[in-house]
Amino acid sequence: MSDIIHLLPDSVANQIAAGEVIQRPASVIKELVENAIDAEAGEIHVLVTDAGKTGIQVIDDGKGMSETDARLSFERHATSKIREASDLFALRTMGFRGEALASIAAVAEVELKTRPAGEELGTRLLIAGSKVESQEAVSCPKGSNFSVKNLFFNVPARRKFLKANSTELSNILAEFERIALVHPDVAFYLYSNDTELFNLPVMPLRQRILAVFGKKLNQQLLSVDVDTTMIKVSGFVAKPETSRKKGAHQYFFVNGRYMRHPYFHKAVMDAYEQLIPAGEQISYFIYFEVDPANIDVNIHPTKTEIKFENEQAIWQILSAAVKESLGKFNAVPSIDFDTEGMPDIPTFEQSRPIEPPKVHYNADFNPFKTSSASSYGGGSYSRQSVEWEGLYSGLEKASKMNEPAAEEPLDFETTVSDVTEPASELSQSPSLYSGESSSMEKGAQHLQFKGRFILTSVKSGLMLIDQHRAHVRVLFDRYMLQIKQKQGMSQGVLFPEILQLPASEAAVLQGIMDELSAVGFDLSDLGGGSYAINGIPSGIEGLDPLELVRNMLHTAMEKGSDVKEEIQNILALTLARAAAIVYGQVLTNEEMISLVDSLFACAAPNYTPDGKVVLATIREEEIEKLFK
Repeated sequence: MSDIIHLLPDSVANQIAAGEVIQRPASVIKELVENAIDAEAGEIHVLVTDAGKTGIQVIDDGKGMSETDARLSFERHATSKIREASDLFALRTMGFRGEALASIAAVAEVELKTRPAGEELGTRLLIAGSKVESQEAVSCPKGSNFSVKNLFFNVPARRKFLKANSTELSNILAEFERIALVHPDVAFYLYSNDTELFNLPVMPLRQRILAVFGKKLNQQLLSVDVDTTMIKVSGFVAKPETSRKKGAHQYFFVNGRYMRHPYFHKAVMDAYEQLIPAGEQISYFIYFEVDPANIDVNIHPTKTEIKFENEQAIWQILSAAVKESLGKFNAVPSIDFDTEGMPDIPTFEQSRPIEPPKVHYNADFNPFKTSSASSYGGGSYSRQSVEWEGLYSGLEKASKMNEPAAEEPLDFETTVSDVTEPASELSQSPSLYSGESSSMEKGAQHLQFKGRFILTSVKSGLMLIDQHRAHVRVLFDRYMLQIKQKQGMSQGVLFPEILQLPASEAAVLQGIMDELSAVGFDLSDLGGGSYAINGIPSGIEGLDPLELVRNMLHTAMEKGSDVKEEIQNILALTLARAAAIVYGQVLTNEEMISLVDSLFACAAPNYTPDGKVVLATIREEEIEKLFK
C-alpha cells in the first residue's frame, strides 16, 4: 500500500491558519498593532481604506527589524517572544505564536518597510499569497510600516461574506479601542478614508477612557484599587444610577491583554445585585495584574479567553473590591434622617446655670386699637362690609327644584294608551344597561383580564389576546410600511436632544441613518460623534428619544447584519416594542375593538415579528368539559 500522508506546503498551511487568526480586517489591525506595542513603539498610526477591504496601513516608531528578521518574520511559527516551552508561562508580550504575519501574507498583498535604530538603510519586502515578490534596501524612518492591500484576494468566499463597510469599520474601532484603553502610555492615531477618527496622545488612564467614550463618562466612574498577593485589581466601575439595558461598556484586561470572562462578569454584577433593576447592565473597566505563571492565554486563536488558576478566589476578591468601591463613594443607598426644620437642641452642660426660657412679646400691642399702628408695622384696618343677604340669592329657586313633586291621585279611568305612552318613552330613555345590550347584540363586546389579556368570543370558543404583543404586531407592520414607502411622520421636538456616541457606535449609526429617517427620526450630525435629535416619529412622544435611538443602534450592532431588509426589521421591531401599550394599562371597549380589528387586519396576526404567540383559543368543547 502506498503512503497517503504527506506534509502540506507552507502556503496551504498558512491559509489554514489564516482561517482561525485572520477573520476580518479588524483581526489584521489587532495583530499588527499588538506587534507594534511589543516593539516598544511610542506612536502608532493606523490608516484604513474602505473599512480595511482595500487597504490597511500600520506605522510605528518601534525597534524595527533587520533584513534577515524582516524576511524571517513572515515564516510560520517564527517569533522573537519565546525560545522554549517554559517561556509560555512567563509571557508579558501580546503575541507569541508567530502565526499572525504568515497568516496575513497568505491572504493579502503585504508591503513592509522597516529599519532598526542603528542602521542607515532599511528593508522593503513585498509578499502576496505567501510568495515573496521582491526584497530590496530602501531609505525609510525608524520602526516598521506595514501596508496590507486586497485582503482575501485569493479567498473569494471569505471576501464575499465580509459585512458592510459600516459594520466592518465598527469592528475595527472596537479592536482599536480595546488596545488603546490598556496602553495609555502609547499615542494612537486612526484614520478612515483620510478622515481622523481617533487622536489619542499619551495621557493618564482615566483621561484615555474619556477620550475614547466621551467626557460624560467622567461623572459616572468610581475608582477600584485592591492589591493582594494573588492579584492586583484596579480600574473603574460606573455608578448604579447609570445602568442601561443595552450598550454598557464592559472591559476586562489581564496583564495588558483584553479578555472576555463571563464568570468574572457575574462577580461584578453580583455587587450591583440590589442596586440596579434586573436585566440592566453597568459599565466597568477593570484591569488585572497577575503572575503570568498562573494564567493560560493560549486556549483560543484570538487570545480573548484566558484560563486562571484560582478563579474562585479571584471571584471573591473582585466582588469585594467592587463592593468596597461602591461603599467608599456612597454609591450604596443609605438611611438619611430629614433634619430640615428640626429645632436646634443644645447639649446639656452641668457647669452652666439653668435659666428659664425668655418669652418675647410686644407690651404695647392692643387688638382693639383700629387707628394706631402697632410696633409690627401694621396700620389701621377696617373690615369690608359684606352683604350677607346676597349670598343666599338664587338658593330659593334651587331648593324648589330639589323638592319632590306632589303625588297626584291615580286615576283608574285612564285609558291603556295613556299608560303605555310613558312606558314607550321610558324604553327610549338611556338606561344603565342600554349601551351594553346594544353592543352585545352587535357581538363586539370585549373583556380585559388582569390588565394583560383581551377576551372575546369567536365561533370556535373563547379567544385570549395578549394586548402588548398584539400592539407590537400592529405597530411593526405600520412602521415597516412607513420605512418601505419612506413616509414616516416626524414630530419636531421643541428642544433638540444631543446624542453622544463613541466612534465605533457612530460608524454603525451612519449605516442605518436612512432607515431612521424613513421611520420618522430627524438626526443631524454635529461632528465628533455628536448627533442632534430634531424630530421623532409621531406616536412615541412619551418615550425617551435618546434611549430609543441607543436601543435600536445596539440591537443592530448585536445582530451584526448588514442586509438592508434585516436592519429595517430590527429598527421597526425595536420601535414597536417601545411604543406598544404596556401590561396593566386599562383599555376601554372602543380601544379593545380597535386593537382587535387592527390585529386581524395584519397578514400574520397569530405571532409577533420575533415569533411569540399573540393569541390563543379555548375551544367550546374544552369549556363544556369543565362543567361536567
